[in-house]
Parts: sequence; C-alpha cells; structure tokens
Amino acid sequence: MGHCISAPDGQAQQYIEFLQEKRIEDPSQVIEAFFSRPGSISLLLLLDQIDTLKGFLDGFRPFPATITAELKHLYDVRFTYHTNALEGNTLTQSETEMVMEKGITVGGKSLREHLEVIGHKEAIDYMEELARRGERIGEREIKGLHSLVLRGIDRKEAGRYRMIDVKAAGTEHTYPPHYRLSELMEAFTIWLQEKADGLLHPVEYAAEAHFRLVSIYPFRDGNGRTAWLLMSLLLLQRGYLVVVITHARRKDYIDALASGQAHHSDTGPLTALVADACRASLIDYLSVLSTAAEACGRGTAFYETVNAFLQKAY
Repeated sequence: MGHCISAPDGQAQQYIEFLQEKRIEDPSQVIEAFFSRPGSISLLLLLDQIDTLKGFLDGFRPFPATITAELKHLYDVRFTYHTNALEGNTLTQSETEMVMEKGITVGGKSLREHLEVIGHKEAIDYMEELARRGERIGEREIKGLHSLVLRGIDRKEAGRYRMIDVKAAGTEHTYPPHYRLSELMEAFTIWLQEKADGLLHPVEYAAEAHFRLVSIYPFRDGNGRTAWLLMSLLLLQRGYLVVVITHARRKDYIDALASGQAHHSDTGPLTALVADACRASLIDYLSVLSTAAEACGRGTAFYETVNAFLQKAY
C-alpha cells in the first residue's frame, strides 16, 4: 500500500493511515461500509450510490498509466472468464489468463474453448477502441463485435445474422423469425440512438440494450457475449466501467432474462443485476486508486467524504 504525502490537506494520507492502523488489507471493505444499508435497497437507491461512486472515481481522472494498465489486465481476464463461463466454457480464470497472455494450450480443454478466449479478448480491444472514438453504435459495430467473438469458432457465421429460427433452451421461448432480423435490428439501433442522450440512467440504458439484443437473438451463436460487450461499451462511452456478471450469478441472470421475456419486457430484475455489478466495478477501481502513490493529488472529494464517515463510524 503506497503513501501519498502530497495530496491536498493530507486527506489521502489520513485515509491510508487509518487503513494501516486498523490493519485493513482490502480497502473495498471501507467503501462498502460507507454505502451499507440495513436490508435490501431499492434500484433507485442503488443507482444513486453508483452516481456517488462515479463522482468519486471522476475525481481521480485522468488515471495514472500504470494503474490503468493493471486494471485493464485484471478486467480483461475477469470479463472474458465470466462471460465465457456463463456460456458454458470450462476454462478456469487462471487458465483463461494463461491462454490470453501467453497463448498456452490447456490440456483436457477443447480447441473451441481456447478460441472463445482469444476471440473475446480481441472483441474487448475493439470495444475499447469504439468507446474511445465516441461514435454512435449501429449495426456495423454490433456485427463487428460479434465477428471477433465468433470468427475463430465459425467464420461463416461471424458477423452474420442467422438464417434459421431458434428457441431458447430450457424455457421454450421463441425468438423472432430470421426473416424479420434486418427490420428488428434496424429498429434496435434507432432505439439506441434515440435513448443515447440521457433519457435513461446509463445503467438502465445499458441493461435494456443488453436485454433487447439477446431478445432479438440475431446470431446463431455468440449472442450473449456480444450483448455483454455492447452493454459495457455503452457504459464506457458514458464514463462508467466494464461490468462483469460473475458465473456464480448465472441462474440470477437467466431468471432475469426469462422474467423479462415473460412479462412484457420488464427489465427491472436484469437492471438490478447489472447495477450490482456496476457498483462492484466502481468500488474495485476506487480501492486501487485511493491507496496508490501514483494517484497523489487526486480524489479530494472521495477522501474528504470517506474520512468524515470514518471519524464518526470508528
């Protein structure tokens, strides 16, 4: 844990000294405590917490290059592992990292599982490039994400709308017929543009975009992974972070989709799930930034607010 002696009013140093005195090894515990409430919280309150966390995070911008690189590596691996695991990939997180970083082949795992990791990492890089450009997202960009996800697995289907009709495994939910996909995807991208200007909270907007895309199910394979990438892309464009739904919450995710599809596109359960993950990502980043020597002189609002809380709570 680094020391920051040059921050305004010594607020950062006060915060770090508290962590040292209390022998707190994971700063996220302190941030969680600041936001903790008895019982479950409403989606409105959760979104309010996310806005506060994002405000704290913005106080640390621009992020130091070393921290940006470290967190990108962490989230590239985490995002790839959990997204692929949600779709049935059996590589562990450490195996996923080895495939991504070193190109190592893991014994006993299929070629497809390795290619899913490689394709997803390439799609993340493209997603981040699109976010940096700040362009409106249309069918070309969505097909581009899908093409990178799938081209190592099925080049013929990569970036191409399906030509057959399909049902959801397990629920028997019937997706739109293939001959309507062009019409539906055009309408979807129009919706993306109409809602891009802040009519919805960014988390609600990104979650509903995910739901709409997986409900259209435009591709034969890779719809879930493409929809997760699109969702994180929309959040990145608005200054938020990559959102990771962990494999442990797979049932919650499937239930949220099924609920929305059964109840006239009610995206409340999915939005709550995404909001939880968004909150976790923000806390992760703040935990690293708030104790990093490279971030000296930044984050004044975070330190002042949290230190005031710590003086009362402890």
